[in-house]
Amino acid sequence: MHTPPEITAKSWLSISLLGLIWGSTFLVIEIALEGITPFWLAAWRILIAAVLTSVVWGLGGWRLHLSEDRDWRGLLLFGLLSASLPFQLISWGQQSVTSAFAGVSMASVALIILPLAHFFLPNERITPRRLGGFIIGFIGVMVLMGPQLFASTGESAEWLGRIACLLAAGCYASSSIILRRLPPIDAIGVSALPLVIGAVFAITAAFIVEGPPLPVDGKTAVALAVLGLIPTAGANLLRVQVTRTAGPVFMSLTSYQVPLWSMIFGVLLLDEPFDNSLVISLSLILAGVGVSQYHGIKKLLSGSKG
Repeated sequence: MHTPPEITAKSWLSISLLGLIWGSTFLVIEIALEGITPFWLAAWRILIAAVLTSVVWGLGGWRLHLSEDRDWRGLLLFGLLSASLPFQLISWGQQSVTSAFAGVSMASVALIILPLAHFFLPNERITPRRLGGFIIGFIGVMVLMGPQLFASTGESAEWLGRIACLLAAGCYASSSIILRRLPPIDAIGVSALPLVIGAVFAITAAFIVEGPPLPVDGKTAVALAVLGLIPTAGANLLRVQVTRTAGPVFMSLTSYQVPLWSMIFGVLLLDEPFDNSLVISLSLILAGVGVSQYHGIKKLLSGSKG
C-alpha cells in the first residue's frame, strides 16, 4: 500500500532549507509576541497561510485526491495536528519557557517519530544504526543548549509551558505519520486544506480563550505576515512533498537543524556570544545524520559519481 521512501539530492536540499526557515521562526515569534497574544498569533499565522495556499490551490483547479481512495478523517487529523494545535501550544508555551527548552522540545520530534513510524509504516522500521544516529544527533542538540537547557524562567506556569512544547512536538510527529499514510493526494491540496481546517479551529480557540482580536502595530503585522507566508505556507508545502516522497523519519532530521540555526541566528543577529559548543554540536548532529542515513548517503554519492 505504501511505497518505500525515495531519498534524493532534492530531498537533502529540501530539509536543509526547511531547517534554515524554521530555525529563524522562533526569533520572529518572539518579536510578534511583543504586540499580540499567543492564540491570536497562531490564528493569524495560520489564516494568512491558508489564504495564500488556497489561492494557489484554486489556480491549479482545486485538485485533491488522485485516486478513488478517500481518507477525510486523516485529513482532518492532519489539519489539527500539523497546523492548529502545535502553533497554539508553541505560542502559549514560549511565554514561560526558555528558548533553549523550546529548541530541544522541537528536536525531540525525531525521536518521537521513530517508534511511531516503526509501528505504523512498514517501510520505516527502527534499526540499530538508525536509532544510534538519531540519539547521537539529539545529544548534539543537548550539547548546543548546554546549561541553558536546565535554566528556569522563574514563571509559575513554566512546567505547563514545557508540557505545551512537548505536546507540540508530539503533534508534529503524529501529523507526519498521518501524512505519509494518506492515499495519493495533490501536494498543494493537502497543504491548503489542512491549513483551512486549522485556521477554523485556531480562530475559534482564540475567540474563546482571548476574546476578539485587538489591533496590532506595524512591526507585529510584518512579523505575522512573515510567519504566515514563509515558515507556515511555503515551508508546509515543502514539508508535505518531502514527507510524502522521502518519508517522515527522513523529514524528522529537520528537527535537529532547527535549534542549531536558531542559535546561529542568535549569534549573527542578536550579538549573542559564540560558544565552542556550537562547533561540537554541529559535529555531533552531522555524525548522527551520517550514521542514521548511511545507506542513503552512500547511494546518493555513488549515483552522483556515476
